[in-house]
Amino acid sequence: MTDYSDHHAPEGLRVRGTVVVVPGRGETRDTYARFGGRLAADAYRVRVIDPPRLDADAPAATDLASRIGDAVDGTAAEDGVVRPVVLVGADAGAAAVAALVTRGGLPEGTRPDALVLAGLPGRAAGPAGTWDDELDVRTSCPTHRGTLTQDPRVRRGSLGEAVPDALLDAVQDGGIDVPVLLVTGDADSLADHEALERAAKSLPRARLSVVHGAHHDVLNDLQHRSVAAEVVTFLETLRNQLQPLVTVRSSAW
Repeated sequence: MTDYSDHHAPEGLRVRGTVVVVPGRGETRDTYARFGGRLAADAYRVRVIDPPRLDADAPAATDLASRIGDAVDGTAAEDGVVRPVVLVGADAGAAAVAALVTRGGLPEGTRPDALVLAGLPGRAAGPAGTWDDELDVRTSCPTHRGTLTQDPRVRRGSLGEAVPDALLDAVQDGGIDVPVLLVTGDADSLADHEALERAAKSLPRARLSVVHGAHHDVLNDLQHRSVAAEVVTFLETLRNQLQPLVTVRSSAW
């Protein structure tokens, strides 16, 4: 059995870039099937890997770096890997990805051109209670709640597992030198919203997008269409040297 899931661009379309998704605590690759499919529909090559181990030691970082490297290399066609290469991390996956890039833990050939860090957790404790309590923290989307509930590999109670400070500090340390899209829900009770704002201002090329009404699983909540569109807009802007392709000059809303 492979340790990744693939989503391909529609046949006949030229691939516009490569996206590797790193899930968060308790999640599986199936958690991101909808998200991966949406990005793939816009001609991006998407590969979802298994979530990282939750510790800050060198073996864990080396394992994640190796799996990301293999995932990127495995997407190569005859002309090689299609760039830009973007890593999308969610929850602890976002923290682990940020730490890897900050520490230079990825081989040069698989170093990403940009990051999307979604649902970065703060240091607040996760939910302690029933599965419904955890679902309420994660999402209000009935489809996503069903996906999580029906997947036997989803680890219930995982949001209560502490994320190592060494991973959480990676974004705040300001060592990320590639463009970063930070995505958070304004109803995410696990996020440190003030810290995210500080990080967005301290990083050299960062954008903080706040999704109104979204909970912790911001890539998969009720607003998932708009969030996927925001990610695609970032990918397209990245392809255009971070120059926005659309500018609103007048609007009634």
